[in-house]
Amino acid sequence: MPKLKTHKAIAKRFRVTKKGKIIKRKNGQDHFKTRETGELTRSRRRDISLDNVQDKKNIRSFIPYKN
Repeated sequence: MPKLKTHKAIAKRFRVTKKGKIIKRKNGQDHFKTRETGELTRSRRRDISLDNVQDKKNIRSFIPYKN
């Protein structure tokens, strides 16, 4: 059976923790930040974990060699 290919765009955006959670960066961190409140800016520094089970299954199928 041939090796499975990793979807590179998804591999760059998501990572899998040791316990199997899928973590992603919050969006909107790049530019046009002067208009935002400090609370919004600070909340975007933290990574978020995915909750939707179907999304997790799809992402795991695209990155087969990361747990």
